Amino acid sequence: MQTWRQIYWNRTRKHFVDGLTDILKMTGADPPSRAPHTLFTFNSHDDLRMYATGCDADIGGNSTVNLDLDLDEASTPHTHTHTHMHNARTTHATAKFWGDMRLDVRPQYQGRVRGGYAAFRNKPRPTLFGDILDNIEFHEYLALRLRVSGDPITHNSYFVNLQTNGPITTDVWQHRLFFRRKDEWEDVFIPFRNFVRTNNGELSEIQLEMSPHLRSVGISLLGGNSAVSGKYQLNIDSIRIVNEEDAVSDLDSSGTDTDEKEEKGQTWEDIKI
Repeated sequence: MQTWRQIYWNRTRKHFVDGLTDILKMTGADPPSRAPHTLFTFNSHDDLRMYATGCDADIGGNSTVNLDLDLDEASTPHTHTHTHMHNARTTHATAKFWGDMRLDVRPQYQGRVRGGYAAFRNKPRPTLFGDILDNIEFHEYLALRLRVSGDPITHNSYFVNLQTNGPITTDVWQHRLFFRRKDEWEDVFIPFRNFVRTNNGELSEIQLEMSPHLRSVGISLLGGNSAVSGKYQLNIDSIRIVNEEDAVSDLDSSGTDTDEKEEKGQTWEDIKI
């Protein structure tokens, strides 16, 4: 397992080498790449060290939050032998975001704080040349490979949260997660244009254009917003960026790619939080 110092210098070295390679190859003269790109994976202990967690227990609530490596075979997303988005794999670990969602708070905090949230996001990625940001300018969708379980009542209270390098650092761009399956892996595709601007947990009256440079991607369970409590669990395999031509799942399913594409379009194009 790498130390934080090793991670910092390895990240700095990669950032420098990638930049130098782009200069030598004159990459800037080429058309921007629209190929699918993986932002984050959740398949090892080193991967999970890159994420921070939090919940209402930090301010006086009673919810719990965990982000662990799940080695159970059932946590593996099985894919077809021929894929265009992921290489076929038989078994690998994934992350498990889990805990108890509670709406009550400790007695001394009643009437002062609101319970009912748990979340995780990637930590800042500093290098000697500044923080690493992800450019989504030439991609249309955020793609998440997930499996929801836990108490069914919690399934409709998950949100995806994006932070960018925009001028207001407290802005979070948010979209609700909608699932089509229970306790099965699926790919969820969310158009970036459908994310809405929030600030301090509230929908902003003024909706600005989102910066195309991401600082962090995270997922939250907001039970307090919908008066939902119970045991929650969400497995996460990867977070990617794709375009329309690649927004088709390669997971085993009874439907066809065409059916999934049509359902995706009907589900996501006009849905706001």
